[in-house]
Amino acid sequence: MTVQEDKKRYSEEELKEFEGIINQKLDAARNELAYIKDTLSRKNDSGTDNTGAATKLMEDVDTSEREQMSQSAARLQKFITQLENALVRIKNGTYGICIDTGKLIPKERLRAVPHTQQTIEAKLRRK
Repeated sequence: MTVQEDKKRYSEEELKEFEGIINQKLDAARNELAYIKDTLSRKNDSGTDNTGAATKLMEDVDTSEREQMSQSAARLQKFITQLENALVRIKNGTYGICIDTGKLIPKERLRAVPHTQQTIEAKLRRK
């Protein structure tokens, strides 16, 4: 049995490391979301004086691009919520514990996917 399997939860020091990782990712995601929202609001305000077929083509491209940006914003918002929930789990002492197996999620996985609630084995079994 490894030390990791022996432990039931991460130490305060380990949790602080994860909290730092999560906060960095949160800052980056919030900045990206703000940029997308700002870009979308500017696109909605753009007054173009183009005429004819070129205008129709530009509107189609603009609509498609706006849809893609909106989808990106929705994904980012979901990611932000997941990261915020991970911070709550750190505070209430349940961070890093697999919701399916109750085992400690390996540090490497948490560093890569800090908002995860499952070991990779549990996630693969769910599919």
